[in-house]
Amino acid sequence: MKKLFFFLVLVSVSGIINAQLAQPYQSPPKEILDLVDIQPTPMVRVSSKGSYMVLLERYVFKTLEELSEEELRLAGLRINPRNFGPSRANYAHSLRIMNMNTGKAITVNGAPSNARIGSLSISRDEKYAAFTNTTAERIELWIMELVSGKCTLLTSGLAVNAVLGSPYSWSSDNKGLYCKLVTDQVPLSSIYRKPLPEGPVVQVSGGKKAPVRTFQDLLRNKNDEKLFESFAASELVYFGVDGSRRKFASRGMYYSADESPDGKFVLLTSIQYPFSYIVQLDRFPVSYAVHEASGKFLNEFYRKPLIEELPNGFDAVETGKRDIEWRNDQNATLVWVEAQDGGDPAKEVAIRDHVYQVEAPFTGAPQLLATTELRFSGLSFGNASMMLVRENWWKSRRTKTTMVDPTSKSKPKVIFDRSEEDVYNDPGNFLMDYNENGHYVLRTSKDKKKLYLSGQGYSPAGNRPFLDEYTIADGKRKRLWQADGKTTYENIATVFDPEKQIMLTTVESPEMNPNFYLRSGKSAKKITNFPNPYASFMGVTKQRIFYKRKDGVDLSATLYLPKGYDKVKDGPLPVVMWAYPREFKDKAQAGQVKESPHRFAQINYGSPVYWAMRGYAILDNTDFPIVGEGKTEPNDSFIEQLVANAEAAINTLAEMGVGDRKRVAIGGHSYGAFMTANRMAHCDLFAAGIARSGAYNRTLTPFGFQAEERTFWEAKKVYMEMSPFYFAEKINEPLLLIHGDADNNPGTFTLQSERLFAAIKGLGGTARLVLLPYESHGYSARENILHMLWEQDQWREAYVKNKK
Repeated sequence: MKKLFFFLVLVSVSGIINAQLAQPYQSPPKEILDLVDIQPTPMVRVSSKGSYMVLLERYVFKTLEELSEEELRLAGLRINPRNFGPSRANYAHSLRIMNMNTGKAITVNGAPSNARIGSLSISRDEKYAAFTNTTAERIELWIMELVSGKCTLLTSGLAVNAVLGSPYSWSSDNKGLYCKLVTDQVPLSSIYRKPLPEGPVVQVSGGKKAPVRTFQDLLRNKNDEKLFESFAASELVYFGVDGSRRKFASRGMYYSADESPDGKFVLLTSIQYPFSYIVQLDRFPVSYAVHEASGKFLNEFYRKPLIEELPNGFDAVETGKRDIEWRNDQNATLVWVEAQDGGDPAKEVAIRDHVYQVEAPFTGAPQLLATTELRFSGLSFGNASMMLVRENWWKSRRTKTTMVDPTSKSKPKVIFDRSEEDVYNDPGNFLMDYNENGHYVLRTSKDKKKLYLSGQGYSPAGNRPFLDEYTIADGKRKRLWQADGKTTYENIATVFDPEKQIMLTTVESPEMNPNFYLRSGKSAKKITNFPNPYASFMGVTKQRIFYKRKDGVDLSATLYLPKGYDKVKDGPLPVVMWAYPREFKDKAQAGQVKESPHRFAQINYGSPVYWAMRGYAILDNTDFPIVGEGKTEPNDSFIEQLVANAEAAINTLAEMGVGDRKRVAIGGHSYGAFMTANRMAHCDLFAAGIARSGAYNRTLTPFGFQAEERTFWEAKKVYMEMSPFYFAEKINEPLLLIHGDADNNPGTFTLQSERLFAAIKGLGGTARLVLLPYESHGYSARENILHMLWEQDQWREAYVKNKK
């Protein structure tokens, strides 16, 4: 691999570095570096019946060289033009198979060398796993026989197209896969040789409201349109696991190919013209076409139009058919949803949505299956006479689940009707299982009288996951199993037999890396032995602390203290507080505990807990609820609640005697960075701040942000008061701004950090701006991440730990 040398752009007005300079990459201190350079725990995939476990070994980070590969940014996608895949995907480098019945490893043979493995999916009959391998010039489709570990390349001499999501799908009988293959070979020279325009780009507003979020990487001209079509286009080919293949559909911009449960039809979804310059591809026109299993075109069931105009609000949807899919419990029946309120949540109506179905050949009159009071959010089918309909309403945070008999005129039975914020009363999710046609349906007992639920089991003492039995006739629930929760956190991964409580779980503790156990009732057998990758971190103490805000809202946070820390001997410590504000409509529910105190500390690149190794008290996952009850919106008092949250946390640490209230650093990423800058502007509680990849001027996100539905013109005061850019003159403590220079997240343009830095600099404040080359909203290159950690360490040491 060729050696790359890169420099970061840093701009600063601080006591550390003045003006602007080319900064060579740095590494953090050894205490932090030892926790960064680890062998990560493998990703795991388990077959449907629990016969096999596939383990995917991966690298922690990408290299800067990988991140610097060519990239096209079109219609909200970031594309590698050399191999027709996503430019920033993560991969595994090797595979392992475990026979879960015997506990023995199966040797994988014939796998690609120098592999970059992705999109692994196990067939429902547990015979094969399919996966992609990405090379510099193409993407390949492979299958692996699970019983023997033998790997076979299906697409020899061909190139897979992964631009529009998953590049393949299994057939219902597990005997083959529908795969998208590259059709247009696009010379790289044509990508970068932009033709002279034939005229200006013109957009027109015709008098209809069309509020849109601040999307990035949009199409901008006709050349972009041509490039997008060329990279999105593919042809569909059916590959049998026996090595056979046949062309299924000619060139098109295919999203997906979904086979009907009986295998006789295939629903093809494909992007159509016209494209848009103001919305991303998920709002482009889409054709839903039905083909016979032979590939013969049957009919176009529906063509969704371009959606540039939607009513405002999170519960707004398009008119016409949406959420089109196969009914999993029937042979060949399509179901879909249609709004009855024009898709406008502002309209007062009794019925928001209708759910319809139509049987093959899909040209008959639609049959009404169900209606919803709130906005439709999902379906789960059991059999011809039982399905579950889920609906919710963002404004009130209400969620509702109803049992419907489509064959009867009987009144639907409401099973759950609750606030989605009330996690203590979260009933869990109904278990699903594959039916005889290989499609997901509700899992029922052998006598067909019961369903099953699993959930987190939230409580004031922390999560205790559970498995419940639900009697269909009367709605009564019986607890079959619940995690002990006294010293460990045990979570359900997969349930194989709910009646016998045979399931795969993971067990962890603050000292024990999560490992898989095969549980049968009260007995459990350990089947993996993943080591603790953070040996040097052991001895750092962890506890969940509880306290109250001055208005009575319950709060909590996770406190880490350095190894060997003695409060009497060592006194109060410098503090690193890390948080992410969340909105609620109910004060009591805002304070509910949402995690177990027995979780293992997974230290990712963005975590603040590294600094427990540097002598700091760390307050992580610090509750920062923003509450607005009744008609009051949470953001109406955003600043006041931010400050109250911070005061409560700092006062608690000071009263415990572990935190020095004069040496507290605040930090956060994305919306947490936005929060950080606001607290730096509106209070003097913090010695310094670190804000990564945030947005600081809300007038640049005028049609809503985060959980704010109102537009700037509906809530100008809120937008202005929540924008720390407008209060830059009040940021009088040192602020470190870090941002990826290729951020693609809506709203968090890199420009946001640049402009806030320029404001602070122009006003004579203390700040430092670090732009990480090639990074998006999350960071992935090792060189950038190590330097980011170094920057944070330098900032905290200078302005917090050693504050004078």
